Amino acid sequence: MMNIKPLLIIGTIILLIIGCKNNSDKKNTTTSLNNPKMKTEQKPTLAAELELRKINFNKQVDSTTKKKYKEGLDAVINSGILESAKNIGDIAPDFKLKNALGETVSLKSYLDKGPVVLIWYRGGWCPYCNLTLHHLQEELPNFKAEGANLLALTPELPDESINTSEKHDLEFEVLSDIHNKIAKEYGVVFKLTKDVAKKYNEKFNLNSHNGDTSNELPLAATYIINTDGKIEYAFLDVDYRNRAEPSEITKFLKKLKK
Repeated sequence: MMNIKPLLIIGTIILLIIGCKNNSDKKNTTTSLNNPKMKTEQKPTLAAELELRKINFNKQVDSTTKKKYKEGLDAVINSGILESAKNIGDIAPDFKLKNALGETVSLKSYLDKGPVVLIWYRGGWCPYCNLTLHHLQEELPNFKAEGANLLALTPELPDESINTSEKHDLEFEVLSDIHNKIAKEYGVVFKLTKDVAKKYNEKFNLNSHNGDTSNELPLAATYIINTDGKIEYAFLDVDYRNRAEPSEITKFLKKLKK
């Protein structure tokens, strides 16, 4: 007759192992739910992505190019543009421009609906601008939740701005500010140095994008304008690689709403 004791012992051991495993799985599940470190990591900020782009660029280019770009930034600083640009407390000049569909859009028509986040980007050829547009699109629902709308101005020709809008699936107005007419009213336009202009035209065909040979670009400025047309927030930086953080714009809109 078969001795059943060894079988009973083996069966008991197996049950104990299964029980321990189940308890361990439950413990691990509980830990992952309660421990913030186990949760999905947050997406990088715009500032973090811009900084990474800057680091990678500096690794790839030669010292001569770095020198020419630095001289270009120094020239913008010395132009006094930060002092002459529209700033907090100023009344934002109204404007009418064509959007990607050829429709006329005015600042006033949007201010009648609520605050406006007004930004400039240099063009779809600019990798820093593309990163910024992507992050702005992600933050757009939060702007709208605070009753605000986003308008983006660019010196690019309409066909170019349409391409940029479609490429990034942008759901906000992208307006072509041909010859930087509106940017000049806000005082945010500067002229590239000859060396930088040459680089941009060789690498990006800047003049073709903008439809002129002025070699002028706007600062990557950001304004928040209240319904009375007054500028409440201004981000102005001569370094195009620095941009207003979209989440910080939302925080300011919340304060403005109170």
